[in-house]
Amino acid sequence: MTNRITESSSNYDQLENMSFSELLKNMNREDKSVPLAIEKVIPEIEKLAEVVFQRLRDGGRLFYIGAGTSGRLGIVDASECPPTYGVPHGLVIGIIAGGDSAIRKAVEFAEDDPNQGWKDLQGQSVSPKDIVIGIAASGTTPYVVGGLRQCRDNGISTGCITCNPDAPVSHVSDFPVEVVVGPEFVTGSTRMKAGTAQKLTLNMITTSVMVKLGRVKGNKMVDMQLSNDKLVDRGTKMVIAETGLGYDEANALLLQEGSVRAAVTSYIKSSS
Repeated sequence: MTNRITESSSNYDQLENMSFSELLKNMNREDKSVPLAIEKVIPEIEKLAEVVFQRLRDGGRLFYIGAGTSGRLGIVDASECPPTYGVPHGLVIGIIAGGDSAIRKAVEFAEDDPNQGWKDLQGQSVSPKDIVIGIAASGTTPYVVGGLRQCRDNGISTGCITCNPDAPVSHVSDFPVEVVVGPEFVTGSTRMKAGTAQKLTLNMITTSVMVKLGRVKGNKMVDMQLSNDKLVDRGTKMVIAETGLGYDEANALLLQEGSVRAAVTSYIKSSS
């Protein structure tokens, strides 16, 4: 059995005797260690991000597979890519053990089937053009380990994000990322530091990849979906900054063209 640091005893005890102030300060103290742990593995994150970029650039897709909190984090990251960067739904896909119902409610023993991860990926017609990243705090989840092993057997590139060193999931990953954050404040509660580490790492991967795919101009989300009034207002101001138009003109052009990039391109063409 792998030595699971994520399951080791908390550095704190008698939590029930702590005041709110003590609880919050101690949790915050632990949370501060997460970005420092990520900093140590940036070279590994870079290798994984570069391969994700290559697969998406060449027409492939990015899949996340995970169970529980890890699976939910993958689904959140995947679901945020289309509205943020204007990429198609289905370019980044999150799959959770137990299916969509497991997003809201734990499905008992769903993570324990080593064959189901591959079956779920096959349901999405996964192929060697794609890349699959397994997310597992412990690094031992059978659903994830089995899924990645069968991906490898079928010529599909694999990566992982785990919080235990030398974990089984790393052994079936071409590009493993091990963010070792140490024991949780509440022993074994990996939705805390481990979950934060996974979330930050996912942010880093998809943000850097989308920038390199040309989905950001300067520092602006020029392809974001105009899905609410706040984003329409933000987009209008971005068009104003690029064109010098008044607010109403910029707003009308943005709504007509559907994105900041398209609105600015249209303005340049009409002005030339």
